[in-house]
Amino acid sequence: MTTIKTTNLGFPRLGRKREWKKAIEGYWNGKLTKTELDDTLQDLHRENLLLQKNHQLDSVPVGDFSLYDHILDTSLLFNIIPERFQGRKVDDDLLFDIARGNKEHVASALIKWFNTNYHYIVPEWDNVTPKVSKNALLERFNYAKSLNIPAHPVIVGPITFVALSKGGSQSFEEKVRTLLPLYIEVFESLVQAGANFIQVDEPILVTDQGSDLEDITQEAYEAFAGAELDQHLVIQTYFERANVKFLSHLPIKGIGLDFVHDNGENLTQIQNGDFDHTKVLFAGIIDGRNVWAADIESKKHLIDTLSGYTDTLYINPSSSLLHVPVSLDDESLDTDIRDGLSFATEKLDELDALKRLFNHNDTTKFDTFAQRYARFQQQDFKNLTYDFDRIRSERTSVFAERKIAQQKRLNLPDLPTTTIGSFPQSPEVRKYRADWKNKRISDEAYETFLKNEIKRWIDIQEEIGLDVLVHGEFERNDMVEFFGEKLQGFLVTQFGWVQSYGSRAVKPPIIYGDVKWTEPLTVKETTYAQSLTDKPVKGMLTGPVTILNWSFERVDLPRETVQDQIALAINEEVLALEKAGIKVIQVDEPALREGLPLRKVYHEHYLRRAVHSFKLATSSVADHTQIHTHMCYSQFGQIIHAIHELDADVISIETSRSHGDLIQDFEDINYDLGIGLGVYDIHSPRIPTESEITTAIHRALQQIDRSLFWVNPDCGLKTRKEDEVKAALTVLVDSAKKLRHS
Repeated sequence: MTTIKTTNLGFPRLGRKREWKKAIEGYWNGKLTKTELDDTLQDLHRENLLLQKNHQLDSVPVGDFSLYDHILDTSLLFNIIPERFQGRKVDDDLLFDIARGNKEHVASALIKWFNTNYHYIVPEWDNVTPKVSKNALLERFNYAKSLNIPAHPVIVGPITFVALSKGGSQSFEEKVRTLLPLYIEVFESLVQAGANFIQVDEPILVTDQGSDLEDITQEAYEAFAGAELDQHLVIQTYFERANVKFLSHLPIKGIGLDFVHDNGENLTQIQNGDFDHTKVLFAGIIDGRNVWAADIESKKHLIDTLSGYTDTLYINPSSSLLHVPVSLDDESLDTDIRDGLSFATEKLDELDALKRLFNHNDTTKFDTFAQRYARFQQQDFKNLTYDFDRIRSERTSVFAERKIAQQKRLNLPDLPTTTIGSFPQSPEVRKYRADWKNKRISDEAYETFLKNEIKRWIDIQEEIGLDVLVHGEFERNDMVEFFGEKLQGFLVTQFGWVQSYGSRAVKPPIIYGDVKWTEPLTVKETTYAQSLTDKPVKGMLTGPVTILNWSFERVDLPRETVQDQIALAINEEVLALEKAGIKVIQVDEPALREGLPLRKVYHEHYLRRAVHSFKLATSSVADHTQIHTHMCYSQFGQIIHAIHELDADVISIETSRSHGDLIQDFEDINYDLGIGLGVYDIHSPRIPTESEITTAIHRALQQIDRSLFWVNPDCGLKTRKEDEVKAALTVLVDSAKKLRHS
């Protein structure tokens, strides 16, 4: 019988209570020295390594821990440094400046990591001189060895790294060939240090692009074999099916496959004889992207099946556990819901239970998990009740007619200015919200504070000269979590944080039951803000696709069913805002693109259902009510037609970090709806110049009708400081006003 081994592909960096985030931001704010930062992060890294070792993993990943982003780490490892930042010492301060920008230079582009809510920093190849700069991966591997951790190094492979890059005059293949001797140098250093195997992540191979990259992939891994590295390399894939036959013919030690998000196709390929049984199989059988406890009985049967097709079987999560919270230990939850949940630490327990069952016939942990899973499946709250046919899913009139009615009502100027919705979540705002939630202040005291803050920022916006205002969202901790706290069927945890980008952490709500709207969610704050000004104030909501994609969704129902449930709930709030006299309502969908399946064969269904859900949420309003939406930090070109089909009166899209690349997509479509392309990057502390904003507007107007164009930042402003926001928005408004007269 095959002996089962366990491993992991990556562990959350944040820490159980966001220790990682707090240390890094403390350093940025000057509250921690570099030495204090290093000591804090090393302690957390050690804690993560020991936790995984104590869960009896046969091999623990090293290289997943980062100060910002693992793709950026790889860029610095190979000296792929943006031209504007070159000439500096390769250290952590350089890493932070590339990721965040500084007063002199803009940050590198920030893009979604495949179809997840994690973001990576895009490598830039313009005028670079690749070399092994600082081998931090070797340092971390040696550190793990010093702790007696049975570790394996993790690195993004050359094919995926180049595929996620931009710039440079070399072809794709030339870039890969340039990197091969550098990868070999790093691999050899790790093997000499004692690495039994090296996890080389190549998720690009599960995309449609993967088939076009097979020749250069073959060439790359044959080059590694020529350096006698073949018996040390494991190609790890995740998020979708891979070409198992192709991978099996590569000169490598093992292959990692996702058996959770592959639609059953990886197993089918193995059963069809496409897997080389002499290779090690790393089977991703525990869901690394969602928080539901595994159906451990079905995982047992899967292991039984896989054992017949390989001589050596590792079981592991389907992807890095970066995408789930650290532990349930700190949560106070009812047993009937807790039985159904599994965070990163609990997923390691599930692996251990399966290993004990197969290797030692120890059923104790296995039986416990099986009983919990069975109890959870019997809960009444999992029953679905909703009428999906009662809401209109198309606007009454076409946009050209709506635009006339809206302009008559709003009387907006040429090139109208607005923001995306949120204003700075200052320490004072966060403290008041925490004090209120922990009942240290009364409801009245908290509401008074919110009113004062709303009024202060309405005054600021009027003084700056913005045309369409917002209330600032000071009552909201997060654009999805806020709605999860108020809609029926959602669970919001206390410490269920996950990393979104850099030090930005979000706490996705968990959809566990029937989703329903029971009372107004945002009307009070929005109508109060509107009472303070004659200018229109936008109602600010999050759309159904984003709420679903940024939550841990149910897996016992089709995604589109849950998505439509959320849409009907949001529609109730849209109508409540309209009834209260709000003339402009923004329903944000920043996650529409990120949920797009990796394989094109599934695109049409996903986009059709996403558009339908958005329209369910927004189409019941009158013609004169203006519907906005917002999207950010994704590659939108391939879904530009779906964006148009949303039929939103105005859409704002981020383009600042992509340096206007999105504008090219409008050459392929006659976009005849209102649109604002973000004219400056809010994730950088630097203040844009008038010249930069003017240039961005002029470039956009080359493709977009002036009468449709709005001027706005690229995203919400909650992470910025007040003085930065005031300065940047002043430049934005002044630039737009000057262009109105040009």
